[in-house]
Amino acid sequence: MTSDGVTNDGIDVNAVPSGPGCADCDPQTGWWLHLRRCAECGHIGCCDSSPSQHATAHYARTGHPVIQSYEPGEDWMWDFATADYVEGPPLAAPRHHPLDQPVPGPTGHVPQNWQSLLHE
Repeated sequence: MTSDGVTNDGIDVNAVPSGPGCADCDPQTGWWLHLRRCAECGHIGCCDSSPSQHATAHYARTGHPVIQSYEPGEDWMWDFATADYVEGPPLAAPRHHPLDQPVPGPTGHVPQNWQSLLHE
C-alpha cells in the first residue's frame, strides 16, 4: 500500500462511499436488492441480481475491478477481472448502508412483484 492509501490492485482505503444507495438508480423509481461498493473510488452500485446491475456497469465503464459488499455484516470483496473473491484492507467508513434502510430498497420504490424482477 502506498502512503496515500492506494494498493497496487486499485483499492483505495480512503475513498468514501458515494452515498447510502445506488448512485445510478433512478431517484424516483429505481430500486435494488443488494448494494456493492467500488473499492477504488467508493461508487455504490446495485448488485447483479438487481434489475439495473449498476455495480457491474461501473466496472465496465471505469475498469475499477474490486467491489465490496455494502450490506451490514458482510465484508467480502470480489474482483471482476479475476472473477473471484479477494482479500483486501478495511475500507473507509461507513462500511455498509444505513441499518434502517430496507432490503430490497429504498423504501417506497420496491414494486410488489420485486422477486419476479430479479436476475439470477
